[in-house]
Amino acid sequence: MLTRVKSAVANFMGGIMAGSSGSEHSGGGCGGSDLPLRFPYGRPEFLGLSQDEVECSADHIARPILILKETRRLPWATGYAEVINAGKSTHNEDQASCEVLTVKKKAGAIASTPNRNSTKRRSSLPNGEGLQLKENAESEGVCCHYWSLFDGGPGSPGTPPTRFFTEKKIPHECLVIGALESAFKEMDLQIERERSSYNISGGCTALIVICLLGKLYVANAGDSRAIIVRNGEIIPMSSEFTPETERQRLQYLAFMQPHLLGNEFTHLEFPRRVQRKELGKKMLYRDFNMTGWAYKTIEDDDLKFPLIYGEGKKARVMATIGVTRGLGDHDLKVHDSNIYIKPFLSSAPEVRIYDLSKYEHGADDVLILATDGLWDVLSNEEVAEAITQFLPNCDPDDPHRYTLAAQDLVMRARGVLKDRGWRISNDRLGSGDDISVYVIPLIHGNKLS
Repeated sequence: MLTRVKSAVANFMGGIMAGSSGSEHSGGGCGGSDLPLRFPYGRPEFLGLSQDEVECSADHIARPILILKETRRLPWATGYAEVINAGKSTHNEDQASCEVLTVKKKAGAIASTPNRNSTKRRSSLPNGEGLQLKENAESEGVCCHYWSLFDGGPGSPGTPPTRFFTEKKIPHECLVIGALESAFKEMDLQIERERSSYNISGGCTALIVICLLGKLYVANAGDSRAIIVRNGEIIPMSSEFTPETERQRLQYLAFMQPHLLGNEFTHLEFPRRVQRKELGKKMLYRDFNMTGWAYKTIEDDDLKFPLIYGEGKKARVMATIGVTRGLGDHDLKVHDSNIYIKPFLSSAPEVRIYDLSKYEHGADDVLILATDGLWDVLSNEEVAEAITQFLPNCDPDDPHRYTLAAQDLVMRARGVLKDRGWRISNDRLGSGDDISVYVIPLIHGNKLS
C-alpha cells in the first residue's frame, strides 16, 4: 500500500511542481529551465477536460468553477468542484487525485517471509492485530479508497527491579498510520532526489484520506482542512500547521541549531519589532518553552528579525512562507540570502482516524476536504450550515448531488464579482485563492465496515 500511495501522490505532483511562479511555495531552485519537467501540467484526470477546457479554466478574470461531469469517475458518488488560478501564479497551486487501490499478497509469498504487501500476519509484523481477512480475500485482496488534495512537523536509587522483556502488540491502525507517515517522508525525499534531474521547484501542502478496513485515515501536512458533518454535528478531522500553531517546535529547533538562522534572525518572539532605541529596556517576549509572556531586558541579539513574524494568515517563517508542513520547497531561501528555510518545514503529517462502523450514516452525512482557499473565508460552522441546507433540497437519487454541493461551497467562498472585487455574504471579501473541494458521502463507507 505504501508504494501505491507514493505512486498516486507522485503522479499528481506535476501540476504543482511544474511552472510554479509567484506562489509563496515557489523558491529559487537548483532545477533550472534547461531541465525537463517531471510531469506535464494538467487538471485532475477525473474531470476529463480537453486541453482547450484546461486553458479556458485558467482565466483568472472569469474564474469559472469546474465540476465533475461524470459521477462514475469517482467512488462513493463523491462530489468535486474547484476554481483554479486566481491570478497569482502561472499555474494553479491546487491539485487533486482519487484512486481505488487493492492490497494483495505477492505471488509465491510464504508465511515465514517478511512481506509488506501481505494480507496476513508476517514475521516482520509479528503482533500486527486485526489483519486477518475473510477466506475469499486471499485472492481478492483488501480494497483501499484514496482521496487527496495538494496545495502549491533519573531512576530512583536502590536495587533495580527485575527487567521483563515483552513484545508490544501493534494494532493494525498503527501500521496504517506508519505507512502514511512513511509515504509522506519518502515522497519528500523523492522530490529532493529528482530536483537535480528535473525542473522541480516550489512545494505544496498535502491532505490525504484513505478508507481501509472500515476506517477513514485522514493525513494532513499543511493548512488544508477536513471536517465531517454528521447529523449537523461538526467533527474536525485535521489541524492546520502554520507558523503560529507550530511556534514552539520552530523556536526549539532554532534554539538547538542557531546556525540555521544565519545570524540574521532571533528565535525569540516579541509583540512587535524591537528597535535599537529600546536596548536596555524591558519588553514582553516568548521563548520555545513558554505559552505565556514575560519581560526581558533587550539585548543586541534581540534586534534581529524574528523567526516568526505576523499574525493569522500574514504570519511567516523568516518573512517568507506561511505554512510549516508539506512536500518540497527544498531550495526555498530567505530573499537575498543563502539561508535555507527547508530545515524548519516538516513533511510529517498528522493522522486522524474515523471508525465508520461505529455510526449509522445518512445520505447527508459527508466528509469535506478543502484547500485553504475555502477556509480562509468560511468557518466550519458556515460550511456545515451550507451542507445541511443544500443536500436535503437535492433529489436523493441524483448522482450529481454531492458535486453540486461541492460547487455550492466553492461559489460561496469565491463570491460574485462586484465593482470592488469578489464579494461573499454580508459584503465580505471572497477568497482570492485557488479553491478545491471534495464532498464525500459517508453512507457508502458503511457498506465496507
